[in-house]
Amino acid sequence: MSTEESPVEHEDRWVLNLRAMSVTKITVDFRLVLALDSDWEVALEAPVDLSHGTARANPSVLLNPESQDVAGALALFGANVLSAVAFKSGTLRLVFDTGHHLTCSSDPSFEAWQVTGPRGWRFASLPGGDLAVWTGSGTSES
Repeated sequence: MSTEESPVEHEDRWVLNLRAMSVTKITVDFRLVLALDSDWEVALEAPVDLSHGTARANPSVLLNPESQDVAGALALFGANVLSAVAFKSGTLRLVFDTGHHLTCSSDPSFEAWQVTGPRGWRFASLPGGDLAVWTGSGTSES
C-alpha cells in the first residue's frame, strides 16, 4: 500500500496504511518500539501476545515490555507488515509476512500502545478500552 494513502476508518476499527512496510529497528526501554519504513512507529507498553502460525502448532509468547522480556520480538526485525488494524475497543493487531501475529489489548489503567506516523497521524489505546485518533489535520476522534 502506498504511504500516500491515509488510514481508513470502519465502524469498529481503523485499517492502518502500513502494508508492505518493514520493521527497520527494534528498541526497548519501558516500551517495545518497532520502527517501520516511512517514519511510522509502533510503541507497545502493555503485555503483547506474539504468535506464529496456528495456536495448535505454535503456542503464543507473551512479551512484557515493562520488564524488558521481549526477546521474541527480534523475529520481527526485517519482517514486512501484511495487515495493521487498530480496533476501536483499544486492541492493536499486526500481521507480518513471516507468519507472526502481534496483538496488544487495551489496559484498564494506562495507554497500552500507540502508533504514530507522518503528517500528524497518531492512534492510541486509551485506558479502559477505547481508541483515540489524531488525524493528519490535527483533530482528535475517539
